[in-house]
This record gives sequence, structure tokens and C-alpha cells, in this order.
Amino acid sequence: MPSIFSYQSAEVDWCESNFVRSAVIAEYYNTISNVSFFVLSPALLYLNRQYCQKKAVPLYSISGLLLLVGVFSMYFHMTLSYVGQLLDELSILWTLAVAYSFWYPQAYFPKCIKTRRHFFWLTGTTTVISTLMSFIKPTLNAYALNCIAFHLLYMTWRELKKCNDKRVHRMAAVMVMWWVLAITSWISDRWLCWLWQAINFPYFHSFWHVLIAMSLLYCCPLVIYFDVSYEMPAFKPKLEYWPSDSWPVVVPYVTLEEPHKQC
Repeated sequence: MPSIFSYQSAEVDWCESNFVRSAVIAEYYNTISNVSFFVLSPALLYLNRQYCQKKAVPLYSISGLLLLVGVFSMYFHMTLSYVGQLLDELSILWTLAVAYSFWYPQAYFPKCIKTRRHFFWLTGTTTVISTLMSFIKPTLNAYALNCIAFHLLYMTWRELKKCNDKRVHRMAAVMVMWWVLAITSWISDRWLCWLWQAINFPYFHSFWHVLIAMSLLYCCPLVIYFDVSYEMPAFKPKLEYWPSDSWPVVVPYVTLEEPHKQC
């Protein structure tokens, strides 16, 4: 019986052929595409530094966990080990859990939850149970994690109904566009592998890594925008674009203005 640390001991093997480009790296392009997460984390911290000065813990925690997602995903695709698979999936689960803990609006808390502290306990307990359940059928973990995106999209839709800022609506639309491209790549690699291998282009999972990082680059400022609106009433969140509004491709970030005026 192979060790859980052994190469190719995972229950999942993606479409890219193994050990073609390197004798050490199982899935070469699926591995190096995780560099996108190493760019994403510092970009979020740098661009949203004004928010970090007021609320440092949430964004530093999320950025640090996103780095771990990149590291563990890189390790998984390099080795295709069982441990690598679980580290990859569980790092995503815990990143989502921390994001929900800090940023889920109190207006949507269950009626039995009265404070943010109580919500921390709820998300923590739920995440521990989910972590233990992930060992039962690891092949289903990725599908379950992707399903959480639908709740995030639903929450975004509810918030946009209350906001008239066209920039926010534009940012949400671009975020959804990147997510649709990302999930399409993920599903294509999982379900249409026979087709991509037939035409010698089995690289859609590597596209998923880059595209989901792009989606998060828009998602995080959007969540920060709404967090400021709910949790920091002394400030008005303002959406800006880097390097400037005139560029065809831009990266959004949030600045804080006084006094606060409801969106």
C-alpha cells in the first residue's frame, strides 16, 4: 500500500499528462500556474492598504491563507499525493471559513446568532465538522467547495439590489465573468478530458488557477466595499482602479472617505 505522501497516491488526477515536462513535477503547468496566488495576495494588501490600516486582521488573514492555497495547490499538482490533495482542498475550505467569519454581514446572521463572536463559533464548528467529513470521500470535496460560489453570487446579488453605484455593479459583473470562465475551465478539464487529450491541449485546469485568482482580485474589493458600508459607518467606501480609469484592463481597490454616505 503506497504512503499517503507518495507520488500519485491521490484519488484525483487531472487531465494534464504526468511527468512530461519534468521528472520531478507530475503536472507541470498545473503546478506553475499557482504563481497567480503569489501575485494575488500582495496585490490585495498593497492596493487596499487604506482598509488594512483600519481593519488589519481580516485582509492580512485572507491574504496569508490565499498564499497557503497557492503553496498547497502547487505541492499537490507537483506530487499528486493524497496529503497534497487534502491540503489543497482544506486550505480552500479554511480560507472560505475565515472570509465568512470576518466579512459575512451581521444583517444576514441566523436569528439565533446575536454577535460576531457567536458567528465565529458557528463557522469554526461548521468548518471543523466539514474538515473531518472531507476524509470520507475526498473526490467529492472539490465539487462541494465550488458549490459555495453560488451562495456568494446570491449574496452579491442581494447587496447589488441596494446599491446604485455603477462602478460597484461593473466590478461585480467583471468578477462574475472571470468566475464563469474559471468554472468552465475547471469543468472542461474534469469532464471533457478525452477531448482535450485528443487535440493535445489538456491545460484547462491551469487556466482555472489563473482565472479564479483574477475573479478573487475583483471579489475581495467588492466584499471590502460592502464590509465598510456595514461595519465602518464613519467612512464612505469608494471604488478606484489601478493603474487608472483610462486603462482597458484595470484592478479594483477600495479607498475610504469621510463622512460616510450610504450607497
